[in-house]
Amino acid sequence: MIELRDITFGYDERPVLAGVDLTIDDGELVLVSGPTGVGKSTLLGVVTGLVPRFSGGTLSGDLLLDGVSILRTAPRDRAHVVGYVGQDPAAGFVTDTVEEELAYGMEQLGLAPESMRRRVEETLDLLGIAELRHRDLRTLSGGQQQRVAIGSVLTTHPRLLVLDEPTSALDPTAAEDVLATLTRLVHDLGVSVLVAEHRLERVVPFADRMCLLTGDGRVQVGTPAELLAHSPVVPPIVDLGRAAGWDPLPLTVREARREARALDLTPPPQPTLVAAPAALTARRVTVSHGHTVAVRELDLTLGAGLVTALMGRNGSGKSSLLWALQGTGRRQHGSITTSDADPARLEAAQRRNVVGLLPQNASDLLYLETVDEECAAGGAGTRAILDRLVPGIPGDSHPRDLSEGQRLALALALVLVARPHVVLLDEPTRGLDYAAKRSLSGILRALADDGHAVLVATHDVEFTALAADEVVVMAEGEVVSSGPVRRVVAESPAFAPQVTKVLGAPWLLVDEVVAALETA
Repeated sequence: MIELRDITFGYDERPVLAGVDLTIDDGELVLVSGPTGVGKSTLLGVVTGLVPRFSGGTLSGDLLLDGVSILRTAPRDRAHVVGYVGQDPAAGFVTDTVEEELAYGMEQLGLAPESMRRRVEETLDLLGIAELRHRDLRTLSGGQQQRVAIGSVLTTHPRLLVLDEPTSALDPTAAEDVLATLTRLVHDLGVSVLVAEHRLERVVPFADRMCLLTGDGRVQVGTPAELLAHSPVVPPIVDLGRAAGWDPLPLTVREARREARALDLTPPPQPTLVAAPAALTARRVTVSHGHTVAVRELDLTLGAGLVTALMGRNGSGKSSLLWALQGTGRRQHGSITTSDADPARLEAAQRRNVVGLLPQNASDLLYLETVDEECAAGGAGTRAILDRLVPGIPGDSHPRDLSEGQRLALALALVLVARPHVVLLDEPTRGLDYAAKRSLSGILRALADDGHAVLVATHDVEFTALAADEVVVMAEGEVVSSGPVRRVVAESPAFAPQVTKVLGAPWLLVDEVVAALETA
């Protein structure tokens, strides 16, 4: 169907893709993988036509659709065949409500009204967003926006879906639903899917083939089992299989659980959480957006020296709560206190040192012309944090030219370098590979050890297992569960990391299994 032949792309002396050959057949799901900033989004952009038309740079090689070259075909002339959802779904919205957005693409293709209505209803049901049909797009959570963006492409019935981090803002259950929907399209309708994703644990079980970008612009193509045997980025169960010496390596929790029956391991020691002084206290906080109550009479205490994960399904109120805690988000009722005062009553410069917030759209914090200028504005230590998260970003690069993960890392560095007493992070692992997430965990642990309080709103269960001491779960604006990370994730299959699913509680991390194997 789609064939890339000797695709080479770069900026001046910076090669991004070098001699890429890839064929995507009808009814196939191909997973694009590789470290942060390696060129995954660029490869997807070549297929959609956005690169180099809107990115600049030099492109050579050829791109064929059913044997006919479309390399110079404009993106709009590919839209009926190639549907695309980028890393920032809101950037692609052109209407006001969910239902209008789902219908917009079909209107441009001139479909009959009865066909449009039927496809809108089918897509609303497929993605589980029927109750959102009349909602203003601006009032949706990031995860809800992502599902709407995927739906707006599905309604046009393209032959190839190109998805860049489609599950990064989705809760685990919603991510499974979306991937199951994509699998049905692949198997039942013969739709092809090209998807770039960092959370491999979610996508690998659904992938037919994998395209691994190696960092020098070249790619390796093969089955997930072949490439993950030596890939630098692997999901936890593959890492577990490597540590235990399993052959073949497991790609699903079910396969890993079968192999794990032979393991005889001593459970890891259980850490004892001591009572920590409160760094921030919220009492009866209520946040509303119009007639929608996002946070309802919520009580929360963030302990100094602890990393707390804030979890819950999309639309449960996590982002609204973070903005209220930071002080700039308007709250209707309740009180928020820190050792310095209510953050809402502090001046902006003072608030930055008391409560620092990384918003879900990290690009909102970037406004200068180069990475070096942003680091200079952040102050001493900013570049060191950036290099620790994602090394090798050229200082003369414009922040808007970076990948999603690189922009996120830069924004993270700007927030963390200030070392605020309370650190609030909204989905800080989007676009980050496993190595970068491990580095971020180390930075947050160091802050906590120095007495700072950290609250991370995330759908990334593996990062929660790696970094958090406690977990708070929200639903419909209220706290429904809270406690030590090992207890809370074990109680909820949706929020359990892969190691816990394979070995059961109290196991959380591959590192714990490695230590137990060495002891045995």
